[in-house]
Amino acid sequence: MKFRHLLWVTALAAMAGCGGADEAAQSQNAERAARAAKLAYEGEILAWRDQRLAALKRPDGWLSLVGLHWLTPGSTYVGSAQDNGTRLAVGPAQVGMLTLARDGSATLKLHPGVETEVMVDGVAPEPEALVPMASDADGPPTVVSFNKGDASFVLIKRADRYALRVRNAFAPTRTRFPGIEYFDINPGMRFVARFEAHPPGKTVEIVNMLGMVEPMPNPGTLSFEADGKTFRMEAVDEGDGRLFFTFADRTSGHETYSASRMVYADPVGADGTTVLDFNKAYNPPCAFTPYSTCPMPLPENRLDLRVEAGEKKPLPFPE
Repeated sequence: MKFRHLLWVTALAAMAGCGGADEAAQSQNAERAARAAKLAYEGEILAWRDQRLAALKRPDGWLSLVGLHWLTPGSTYVGSAQDNGTRLAVGPAQVGMLTLARDGSATLKLHPGVETEVMVDGVAPEPEALVPMASDADGPPTVVSFNKGDASFVLIKRADRYALRVRNAFAPTRTRFPGIEYFDINPGMRFVARFEAHPPGKTVEIVNMLGMVEPMPNPGTLSFEADGKTFRMEAVDEGDGRLFFTFADRTSGHETYSASRMVYADPVGADGTTVLDFNKAYNPPCAFTPYSTCPMPLPENRLDLRVEAGEKKPLPFPE
């Protein structure tokens, strides 16, 4: 009897040992899965940063802007020579005469001989061609390029005004760009946010850096929880299905750019939620160039929260 009792106790001990081993294995597996998830998330954010920087530094990206010339209805000579009504920082001395009608339609009559230096949407124009100029309000704008394609201008519309936006791939803002400084990757600034739709067709008035007001589609709000509070942000739809936000927070003007930062959220899922990840918050173009027309944050998007994630304020250019 004593022998059988000893065998029973030994068996129970072995079973208990196996249970402990299983629990230890499960714990190790959970730790490995957590590490793998952390590395995958960090890889996602680092890849996003690489894509962001590559887009910013493209030859025709925001860093290449060298001019923003506001137009009034009528005609103006365009070129780099001093006697032009609209003098460009780069390009042929005379490009041609730009005529802007009151209805916003525009044409460019090319200067004689300039067709050897100019391309229109990548195609060599006919001599002294009359070029219809589509603005960015019409879709892709007409691109008038020169300097072997390294410089160009397009027509843009903001509110009820039009301007020529000029780019130069050799702009110092691009060639001497010092890079971007970020907060450490912060998983705590990635939120599963709930979408609350507005009535179809609702718009909101967005004020840009120049004081111009433009209505934009306002599909709804996203709400998320942070620091024990609920925050709501008004979304703008730019037409690609994502939700776009211009926001300010308690780091604005301190660690981050004073005017605002920007962030996208993916299209809302069937469960009414999406991910709002401030690790993908980025500086607006006006943080890097005076030749942009950035939107300002809506009052609802000024957060009483320190968003310690994403891009910090722009670095100074090297001396």
